[in-house]
Amino acid sequence: MFEARDPSQDQAPAFPRWLGDIGGTNARFGWQASADAPISHVQILPCAEHATLVDAARSYLSQQGLPTPACAAFGIANPVTGDQVSMTNHHWKFSVNEVRQSLGLKRFLLLNDFTALALALTHLPPEHKRQVGSGQAALDAAIGLIGAGTGLGVSGLLPVGHQNKWIPIAGEGGHVSLSASNAVEFAVIEQLRKRYGHVSAERILSGAGLVDLYHALCELKDGQGREITTPAEVIERAQELPLSTANQALDMFCGFLGCVAGDLALTLGARGGIFIGGGIVPRLGERFDASPFRQRFEDKGRFKTYMQNIPTWVIHSPVSPALQGASQALSLTQW
Repeated sequence: MFEARDPSQDQAPAFPRWLGDIGGTNARFGWQASADAPISHVQILPCAEHATLVDAARSYLSQQGLPTPACAAFGIANPVTGDQVSMTNHHWKFSVNEVRQSLGLKRFLLLNDFTALALALTHLPPEHKRQVGSGQAALDAAIGLIGAGTGLGVSGLLPVGHQNKWIPIAGEGGHVSLSASNAVEFAVIEQLRKRYGHVSAERILSGAGLVDLYHALCELKDGQGREITTPAEVIERAQELPLSTANQALDMFCGFLGCVAGDLALTLGARGGIFIGGGIVPRLGERFDASPFRQRFEDKGRFKTYMQNIPTWVIHSPVSPALQGASQALSLTQW
């Protein structure tokens, strides 16, 4: 998390707030007029259509007919460790303070997108999450968050005392090394190791990773299937042909996700549950419920009973909850 402020200003109005959720593929923006107002003017802009973050941001204000507010907070799919940012899964590079100056903001807060999403988890209404498998959330216990999209985001919340206060985690858990649980998974990882060297969880648990996973399975069989080049095509073929390599790839994808999510739950002691976000899993619907995800999540040897008691939820929200989380981050860092 890094904040740039206008040094000539003693204080800036808390509202309205300009909010953003910047991924490797799309930039989502929203507007919050007051503390009790819902997020409005939500718009999604493809990152590839804009040369810089500033260009995308200005396009949003122009298209929505909104003035430049005093403060803004954007979540971004990238580590945020200081003023300089270079996106992992997109070409945008910028200085946080220079963006603030270019947009005419008094305050500009930039934080990891999954840190922003984590801040919104305890405020999600029941209808915006769907439980997969068994388990009951323990009160005042850590909460985990994982989500596959352009990349693999990982975060969580750690409880502070017993007052429903939380500290969000800002990490890069998507880049942990991926491990195999059977011979086929080992062979797939070996195929990807030859191409990339280090095989992180994100190398498979992402949009591009799903395609790479499918191609690796094809290579292990007959070398066919290169005509499929997008995750949407893999998912479409998997749904149409239950006995296809694409369906095997999707099952393996969900199994790997269950394994990594289970590791996260064990690491954090996330008895408060694991939330699944990102752009891929929410689109799978009941196909995900029937996948190996939950079985692999629970399959932790002597800790299987421990894992069975931890609930897992898929986030289904019409508006990116990370926008609400970005607003909460602004409140946590008030003047």
